[in-house]
Amino acid sequence: MRAARILLGERDVSSVGLIGRRPRTEDHRLGRAVDLAEYDVLVSDDIQDPAVAVRMALEAGIGCVLFADGADLDVEYGPEFAENGRSLLLGANLAGGIAPALASHETARGGEILEIAVAWTEPGTPLRRGAAMPFPDPVGARWARRVEVDDLGYAAYAAPIRGEWAAAVARVTSASGGGVVTRVVGVADLAAHLEGLALAAGAIALDVYASGAHRPAWAAEVFLAAALGAGLDVAAYTVPAP
Repeated sequence: MRAARILLGERDVSSVGLIGRRPRTEDHRLGRAVDLAEYDVLVSDDIQDPAVAVRMALEAGIGCVLFADGADLDVEYGPEFAENGRSLLLGANLAGGIAPALASHETARGGEILEIAVAWTEPGTPLRRGAAMPFPDPVGARWARRVEVDDLGYAAYAAPIRGEWAAAVARVTSASGGGVVTRVVGVADLAAHLEGLALAAGAIALDVYASGAHRPAWAAEVFLAAALGAGLDVAAYTVPAP
């Protein structure tokens, strides 16, 4: 529902349909989806069995954006989407979408990139040691653990936290004629809002991705621009090298 409300704020969105539920709003653009072929993209936050949404999108001949990620979805359904000239976007979430998009934005500023690290929060018991990650307030600095992310190409960390807040941060160290600097960019908001923003950004940016299966980081600048346009607020600061 968060994603649906965010999408209704886009001028180019003419209608949003809900699958299996009736809308509780007087906005005439929001209704119950009956024929999926009438829409351009199916957006799903199902993490238990996301393949159901994928098959529904294929049957309707439309694109698909998933909160969930998984190499099995990529391998199993990517070729069929490519054959149909449609796109499947996997991992439109905080870890797979917003965090790497922040890093991509910073690396595009130029200079020689010396180090990149991204981090995000996830529900769980806070750590008492690990790598310190400077998330924006109200989350604040947190201990995080290193995680392996396929095709990312740089360090990634997950920081378990309790409560309703969530955050993501990218830390990029680069060298140029002015010296070595570390720039930190991050976001912090209610978890449900950030998750809805990530899904909505995927739907808005989907046309940029070629047919087949993709992840947000493969067109990170466009994904981030969509999220910013939908209301994502980013904090940033620069730390000169000693």
